[in-house]
Amino acid sequence: MTTATPARTPTVLKPDQIKSHDRGGGARTTPLVTPALGAQSFINGITEFSPGTAIPFHSHNCEESVMLLSGNAVMDVAGQESHVLKPLDTTWIPPNVSHRFRNMSSTEPMKILWIYASPNATRTLTETGETRMVSVEHSK
Repeated sequence: MTTATPARTPTVLKPDQIKSHDRGGGARTTPLVTPALGAQSFINGITEFSPGTAIPFHSHNCEESVMLLSGNAVMDVAGQESHVLKPLDTTWIPPNVSHRFRNMSSTEPMKILWIYASPNATRTLTETGETRMVSVEHSK
């Protein structure tokens, strides 16, 4: 049995027309470029953090870049100082480096655009060692 390969057609994605997925803890993710579109070398999406939300420390099996789209954010990197971000500040995180993002506002949401350098990106929680595919977060 063969699996059909998605068509590789240029596509315009409109986040306000794509279903977002509650990740729990005040974070919601909207997947954008995914393997379902035919992506073979990266995936991306937008995650919105409610006021005061901080996701747990975690790492990925591939490079990640995050751009702060709006809000007041801090990126914490294990073993290093925190980095205050302003909109359009962009990060690059090598594979297997523990990090997290926090919304510093108590009243306003924060949005990030994330890009993983693999369609098979995983997230490993630093505290528990639990690992799962990033794409699982898009099906909750």
